[in-house]
Amino acid sequence: MTRSIIERPVRETSRRALWLGMMLVALLVGGGATNLHAVSLVAADRSATERAAAERALMQSQIDEAVARAQRLAAADPKDGQAYLLLCRSFYAEAHAEEAIDACTRATQVLPHSSEAQDWLGRALGMKAERAGPISGLTLALKVREAFETAVALDPGNGDAINDLGEFYIAAPMVIGGGLDKSTALANQAMARRPQAAHRILAMTSEKRKDYGTAEREFRAAVAVANGADAWNDLGAFYRRRGEYDKAVDALKQGLAVNRAKDAGLVDAASLLDRMHREPALTQKALRDYLASGVKSDGAPAIKVHVMLGKLLESEGDKAGAKIEFEMALQMASGYAPAKQALQEL
Repeated sequence: MTRSIIERPVRETSRRALWLGMMLVALLVGGGATNLHAVSLVAADRSATERAAAERALMQSQIDEAVARAQRLAAADPKDGQAYLLLCRSFYAEAHAEEAIDACTRATQVLPHSSEAQDWLGRALGMKAERAGPISGLTLALKVREAFETAVALDPGNGDAINDLGEFYIAAPMVIGGGLDKSTALANQAMARRPQAAHRILAMTSEKRKDYGTAEREFRAAVAVANGADAWNDLGAFYRRRGEYDKAVDALKQGLAVNRAKDAGLVDAASLLDRMHREPALTQKALRDYLASGVKSDGAPAIKVHVMLGKLLESEGDKAGAKIEFEMALQMASGYAPAKQALQEL
């Protein structure tokens, strides 16, 4: 399902016309700058309330609602950069790359100094690049690098942007601006302000160089910074890639144990356990704990988690349970293709 960035239902247009008419009457009756200022304050308050509601909907993966609210904000004020950023994040969560790119491009135009907007634009471009052919993929990859580099330049302390740019430098060939020297330099630059991200990038750089001893030490150094679940997950992922599954499971269990907030780290751990076909009961528990938590985010969209859980149930022969999970995802995001496909294949 393709949506216009600022699409608005007819009934909403009628409501807005009525509201504007009421404000005009108030101005004509009261007159003066005082009433105009009051109207501006009311409009600003309504926008803030709507934006907060859109953010909450996105965090809960109520994508259809988040998109509708953000579209209303953008239609009411084409210079509302945060509305376009909310649209970008919503479309990205739904895996709609084209719409995400359009919305994030608008966000960067309205918010030229926003590191966050540039980082999300890079992610949206990267999503499209993964599905593109070799020629168009190369062009998109150059744009991805530019967006991530701009994000870090605008805010050298943006940990998400540092991680994204570091991963790009490590994975991308030199012809499009990748390189391990660049990832090392980025990590050294970030060490004082974002030590966990810096150690993570150094670990991945060493792993790429096949220096596995240094890689393990750097992953453990990242864990030592704050004993965070995400750092434990990174260590577990490293052991999985090395084929050391027992160590991987131990690290992931450590991450689950310290994740008292029940945040997106649960989903990362569950995904890694599932790939190794280890601890199926723990995997399902982690996904259910996340869905039941109050700290869901677009870092791990609930629609994606419902599909993951549904496929696990399907693999166990519980087709009825799987169907419920797939349908729950579609109730939140009616255009979510992975849920549609999973339901069709059930």
